[in-house]
Amino acid sequence: MADGFETMVDDAVRFFTELEQNNSKAWFEPRKAHYKEAIAGPAGFFADLMAEDIARLTGKAHRPKLFRIYRDVRFSKDKTPLNTHLHLMWSPADQDALAPSWFWGLAPSYFIVGMGIMGLKGETLTRYRAFVDNWGDGVQEALDGAAQSVGAQISDWGSEPLKKVPKPYDPDHAHADLLRRKALAVSAPMADDWRTAGVLKASLSRVEALLPVWQQFDMHL
Repeated sequence: MADGFETMVDDAVRFFTELEQNNSKAWFEPRKAHYKEAIAGPAGFFADLMAEDIARLTGKAHRPKLFRIYRDVRFSKDKTPLNTHLHLMWSPADQDALAPSWFWGLAPSYFIVGMGIMGLKGETLTRYRAFVDNWGDGVQEALDGAAQSVGAQISDWGSEPLKKVPKPYDPDHAHADLLRRKALAVSAPMADDWRTAGVLKASLSRVEALLPVWQQFDMHL
């Protein structure tokens, strides 16, 4: 059953489609109030509702976050000032650097739900590699199951994978692809019937499908 958030989705897609062609503060400022009222406001409410359901499904509290529309261009060659997507994230309250977060992304070219860990380095990267070495079979089985059930794929967000398997692991390691990564996030496209099911229910169905991957992290990291 539709839950009203489909209006937010439709408004967001229209808004960001236009923004992609007019990415400037001059275009955005007279439309800022509409963005806040029709998109950011409902998105914040949606994020709060999802946080409660993610906590129920995982057994752990999660903090919702609505990403800002303004881009940080200080260290970027791309100086366009605004993001052309709506992104939400739910981070676990325990603050462990390897505790995976959930994310939700909407843009004119995609509508996804995912989970994972990003930006691994130093001790966290060492822990991740040991996790893959010891528990890679279970991780891969969960990834394969999510791929089969909802078309989930490993995301290309985050740092580029290494070209070679890092030492001291065998170059022919069974999970060489996972070992070469400095981030591991998996995402699934929203179900085709999301409009009929309702955005909240459709999003939660993707969380449930990805839950076995999350459980591998939760049990073994």
